[in-house]
Amino acid sequence: MKLLRAVILDIDGTLLDSNDAHAHAWVEAMSDYGYSVLFEKVRPLIGMGGDKVLPETLGIEKDSEQGKRISQRRGEIFKTRYLSQIKPFSQAQDLLQCMHDHGLALVVGSSAEPDELKAMLQLIGPHVSDLIGQQASSKEAKRSKPDPDVIQAALERGGYPASEVVMLGDTPYDIQAAAEANVATIALRCGGWKDSDLAGALAVYNDPSDLLAHYGTSPLVRDIPECC
Repeated sequence: MKLLRAVILDIDGTLLDSNDAHAHAWVEAMSDYGYSVLFEKVRPLIGMGGDKVLPETLGIEKDSEQGKRISQRRGEIFKTRYLSQIKPFSQAQDLLQCMHDHGLALVVGSSAEPDELKAMLQLIGPHVSDLIGQQASSKEAKRSKPDPDVIQAALERGGYPASEVVMLGDTPYDIQAAAEANVATIALRCGGWKDSDLAGALAVYNDPSDLLAHYGTSPLVRDIPECC
């Protein structure tokens, strides 16, 4: 058993209700380049980055010329059509404040692009930047989740050993990426995944407000077991 000292935070689907928006942006960007892909095919892939989404849906690499064009278009669509509509889940900032007040260091570990991540953090609440110590985004990760690159980058940024850190996420990709970095995960259902998909988590809660309501009995205030 190890004392918990820090939390690696996923953002999309965990603190912000943004997973559908990301899926729609991908579908529309692909359509702009002549590809017809159903929302239902893209939606389960959200939580991964373009390095996974494009090969899975279109069979092309993100770093190819076409992949770069579609990825850039997706970013434009997301920021102009969807970003302003995204809302934080209930008490998301309150949960971050509570963790911070209990002495936990908060480190972002997201597959989002750096400019999108900055904008999304502002959507959670006006004081979020004061609560978060370090950030790791797609810029620091060659491969997106479920590969562990961004989790490993977050660990390096935070400066804590994996045994003293827990991940807060919403997808099986978060759980898998964290496990490969020897980090345990607390999962939230608000990203749209079933409990069976989140079975590898230490505990599962509905959303930030549910975790906050049960904070005193959650793994956030208990010693955590060795992962994996």
